[in-house]
Order: sequence, then C-alpha cells, then structure tokens
Amino acid sequence: MPSHTLQFRVRYSETDQMQTFYNSRALEWFEVGRTELSRAAGISYAEWEKRGIFLPLVEARVFFLGRARYDDLLEMTVTLKAEGRARLLFENRIVQADGSGAVAEGYTVHAMVSTETGRPVRAPDWVVELLNKE
Repeated sequence: MPSHTLQFRVRYSETDQMQTFYNSRALEWFEVGRTELSRAAGISYAEWEKRGIFLPLVEARVFFLGRARYDDLLEMTVTLKAEGRARLLFENRIVQADGSGAVAEGYTVHAMVSTETGRPVRAPDWVVELLNKE
C-alpha cells in the first residue's frame, strides 16, 4: 500500500490557551497528509476530480496521544488502503520529528463517488494501480 511521510510545523494559529494544538487541527493535518500522499503517488486530488472521482469523508477517528506546541516540528506518515470496493482508508500517525513522542494517530474513510452522479463507484483501474504501489 502506498505510504508517504512529511514534516510540518505547528503554526501559532493552531494552538489554544493550553499552549498545545487545538483538537480539530488533527483532522486538518490528516487532510494535508492525504493531499501530499496523493501528490507523491503522482496524482493530485484535482486530477482525481478531473478523472471523475470525489472522495467525501464518511468516517473519522482521532486518538490524541501527546502535546504539540507552537513551532514544534512534526512528522506525519499517511498510508492508503482499500476499504471494501468503493471506499478508501487513510491511516495517519503524527509524532514529534525529534523522536520525543507521539502526538496523534487515527484514520479517515472516504467513499469514492462519481463527480457526475454523486453515487458510489467501484475503484477504477487507475485507483487499483495506485493502491498496489509501494
């Protein structure tokens, strides 16, 4: 299954009064991870749409494992897996880049739907090929 690792810094606007990242930011970071995994695999999300596929979110789960403060350098690994015939699962793990601890992990599940009809579709051949990349 395809996997991608990226680094990013916690921005000031992503922190709260407790001086740690605000909880909703994890899902935003997961979105960045999905986008960059797709781009690293050679197909931007805009290209998914041009090829007729939307990926609406149907399920999300986040486990908060530690703190991340303003300007911390984080590392996120995202892995893509098939979830049935018409869904994709993106697993995410975010850790401190210096190895000092885990920050969050979780997953999002996305239906594959036609951009024309809005109805679920099975994974087209190009998605199956993407899923089989290492």
